[in-house]
Amino acid sequence: MTAAVVVFAVGNPSRGDDAIGPELAARLEAEQPVGVAVVTDFQLQVEHALDLEGRELALFVDAAVDAEAPYELRVVRPQRDRSHTTHALSPAAVLETFERCTGRAAPPAWVLAVRGEHFELGAPLSDQARDNLEAAWRVLRAFSFGESPEP
Repeated sequence: MTAAVVVFAVGNPSRGDDAIGPELAARLEAEQPVGVAVVTDFQLQVEHALDLEGRELALFVDAAVDAEAPYELRVVRPQRDRSHTTHALSPAAVLETFERCTGRAAPPAWVLAVRGEHFELGAPLSDQARDNLEAAWRVLRAFSFGESPEP
């Protein structure tokens, strides 16, 4: 049976604050919420559109240098953008790819963009990123246990 919710956690654990997504994914997997699938990768690819099959809700979690601290939670809608011609897609492009390939509407989707500051290779999470991660964890956990987030 396909989990109703899919959480895409994006980031590279070897690049400082870019580890926010994978760190949150590991916490979520440890809690094993019923009906939630977690997909972790360095970046979103066209193949991730297939992970939307049979889902009722999707959440994309990633570190973002341009997000307000500690995080931004916003609705994302399918949209073809410039990323569809690159090796890394935006959440909107993943949703649009799903619709284009299946002929069906993508599930409702959200982006949880967690503020990151330092993305240097080999760096650990910064203290500020850890604080932002903790704030985002409360939102992610509520979302994953069936409490709808407010945009």
